[in-house]
Amino acid sequence: MQRRLRLPSPSMAVSLVALSVALGGTSYAAVAITGKDVRNSSLTGADVRNSSLTGTDLRSSSITSSDIRNGSLRAQDFRSGDLPRGATGPAGATGAQGPKGEPGAAAPRMRWVLVNAAGQIEAQSGGFTVQSGYVGNPAGAAGNVYIDAGEDLSDNGIVATMALQNAVDQDGDGIMNGRAPGEDANPEFAGEISATRCAIAGVVTCAPAGTNVPTSFVVSPRNSDGSVTQDGARKRFYVAITG
Repeated sequence: MQRRLRLPSPSMAVSLVALSVALGGTSYAAVAITGKDVRNSSLTGADVRNSSLTGTDLRSSSITSSDIRNGSLRAQDFRSGDLPRGATGPAGATGAQGPKGEPGAAAPRMRWVLVNAAGQIEAQSGGFTVQSGYVGNPAGAAGNVYIDAGEDLSDNGIVATMALQNAVDQDGDGIMNGRAPGEDANPEFAGEISATRCAIAGVVTCAPAGTNVPTSFVVSPRNSDGSVTQDGARKRFYVAITG
């Protein structure tokens, strides 16, 4: 009668495995596990350590697209240049125009006139005429120059300045460079000047006929001590009208 062999008990199996490891030493760890040692479709993501697989591992294996769940990989899982670049898509529709900004303020307009020592216009940007200058002015207006600007000056600025003259020896001292010592010793460079629109109620009234209107302005050159300038000792002056 043939004797039937009995399978080893679980405790006996564990003992045999332990004995095998003890006898084999580190050679056990050197055993390479291949696909043949793993049951098909038995491994899951939990069996693979995170970030342990590289592109080389995948390229050298038999893993194909059918083994990877669609949409599970990201661009960061691929090396730069591995993913082909798609063709450039068509241009999108033009977006709606944005709101327009507020229009910028127009640059202020400026006009100018240069009046010579005789009270006559020497140069200008246009539109100025002398109505009365120095000689012939009525009492109280002597030494002034009255000019028509050709426009209402109610909302304009008026700026006047004397023009130096270093080629005219105004006091006969032979010094015309403005370096003579002492007070009022350089009349070629010194002096005062003021300007205003005519016909300002309660403030300014222009005396010569036809000048007391909003289109006219008066310029009053003076010596450094405030006295009225005299013929032969006057200087040119500029006037600028802004706005």
